[in-house]
Amino acid sequence: MPPLLLAASLALVLPLAFGVYALTSTSRRPLAIAHRNLTRGLGVSTPVSGSLESRGNGWLAVLRTLTPEREARRTRRLLLAAGHPAGWTMARVLTAKPALVLVVGLVWLLVLEARPGPLVLVLGAAATVGAYWLPDAVLDGRAKERQAVLTRELPDVLDEMTIAVEAGLGFEAAMAWVANNGTGALAEEFRRTLADVNVGRPRREAYEALVARTRIDDLRRFVAAVNQADSYGIAVSDVLRVQAAEMRTKRRQRAEERAMKVPVKVSFPLMVCILPALLIVVLGPVFLGLGEVLG
Repeated sequence: MPPLLLAASLALVLPLAFGVYALTSTSRRPLAIAHRNLTRGLGVSTPVSGSLESRGNGWLAVLRTLTPEREARRTRRLLLAAGHPAGWTMARVLTAKPALVLVVGLVWLLVLEARPGPLVLVLGAAATVGAYWLPDAVLDGRAKERQAVLTRELPDVLDEMTIAVEAGLGFEAAMAWVANNGTGALAEEFRRTLADVNVGRPRREAYEALVARTRIDDLRRFVAAVNQADSYGIAVSDVLRVQAAEMRTKRRQRAEERAMKVPVKVSFPLMVCILPALLIVVLGPVFLGLGEVLG
């Protein structure tokens, strides 16, 4: 197929497929808006699912209209999990996706015109499709790195909170002390949680929002233990001490697990790169001497 005809076919098919996907994708935004309007003033809380978030103004509103709701919510969750890196905004991410597809698609057509072939066709199509998900992959990688940092910082922060509570501070005062005097991603998340509480958000909802942003199992268990202690009147200092000890044990177990995985990971480069060179150095002179003897 000539590249010009292929480009014309893609220009016709891709917008049509995107429009069908946008129309057929399920969106709960109208139902959520109707639920909010019908329950306004009745004391019924609307679930926090991200479907009622503002669509912004200008170019961001256009992007949010063209982007399916499911993809927009996924991008929002990735930005929250990654801690909103510098320069990464909702508008830039949504703009980068079609821009990358356009750039990679044009490069693919130029390469296909210069060197036509089935391999170039398949690789170019895969690269063009994968370019749309490249920003999501980068954000997901940063989110995993941030989750690893939060998991590593949690035991030390719980120790500091335990000392503060045993010194006479309340739980929220201890959290505020750690948030104001500490540095790192976990202190930043605590500051945001305390800001939610200060503006009138219930504590349980603020803690659940903290767990939803970080998506860490250890922090989820810690929040559940704190809520349970608050419900049953258990001393918070005991809960913090037990949770801190458990987090330290899990951190040591994770370190031991990573250390035990190292020999398995090293075996492949050892067999492929180091062992052949070692055999050549050791057995090479033997075979040369044997050749001279038999020659």
